[in-house]
Amino acid sequence: MKLLQKTLRCAALALLSAMHGAGAADTVQFITLASTTSTQASGFFDYYLPQFKEKTGIEVRVIAVGTGQAIKLGENGDADVLLVHDKVGELKFVKQGYGIDRREVMYNDFVLVGPKSDPAGIAGSTDAVTALGKIAASKSQFVSRADDSGTHRAELRLWDEARVNARSASGTWYKELGAGMGATLNTAAGLGAYTLADRATWLSFKNRADLVLQTQGDKRLFNQYATILVNPGRHKHVKEAAARTFMDYLVSAEGQEAIGAFQIGGETLFFPNAGGQQ
Repeated sequence: MKLLQKTLRCAALALLSAMHGAGAADTVQFITLASTTSTQASGFFDYYLPQFKEKTGIEVRVIAVGTGQAIKLGENGDADVLLVHDKVGELKFVKQGYGIDRREVMYNDFVLVGPKSDPAGIAGSTDAVTALGKIAASKSQFVSRADDSGTHRAELRLWDEARVNARSASGTWYKELGAGMGATLNTAAGLGAYTLADRATWLSFKNRADLVLQTQGDKRLFNQYATILVNPGRHKHVKEAAARTFMDYLVSAEGQEAIGAFQIGGETLFFPNAGGQQ
């Protein structure tokens, strides 16, 4: 009887040990990525992340929000790694000790879209600042994400360069939504309004109605994406090894090739440019 009890006790301990071992393994089989609505809404993650999981066995669970919110998630330790697009905010995040190992991954650009009727007369322009000035001067409707995203931050910098206090006109010709890029484009399409969009979401957006691309090609519309590890020295639960595996894949030759191969309608949505690191 005592032998049986001892055997059962040993079996129970072995089972508990196996369960704990499985649990420990599970904790490194997924990471949490805080990223932008543009990478999500464009379909990029649906295309890219299965390839990464197949190669490494690591699942990436995405929280898709504006860049400002993604950075906040990183500050709070609610993500393991970021993929965002606001260099000013990213460098501040790193300088303040919330993130480490910033790596530039890929880029595209922002575009100004608006109704075919083009009441502000900006069609074909390659000067985004002048185009915004014309939109403001004509009081043509403009829809802003107003969500502290990378796109919203870029838009505000452009208004500043145009010396226009667009936010003072909020509720009149300037509409502030507090929404993602897809919802903002839908609203612009419904109102026949202008908006600033990242090219990837614009290319994947189907409900364009009367919207067309109006202004592009300004170097100020350059849109860099970077990945940053949430500082494990500040948040001990960060899955550093698995997150670094993801970051390494993003900047590897294979990962970069996969980024460049992602297209919609024959157009590349993101251009790989790994190599920059701060």
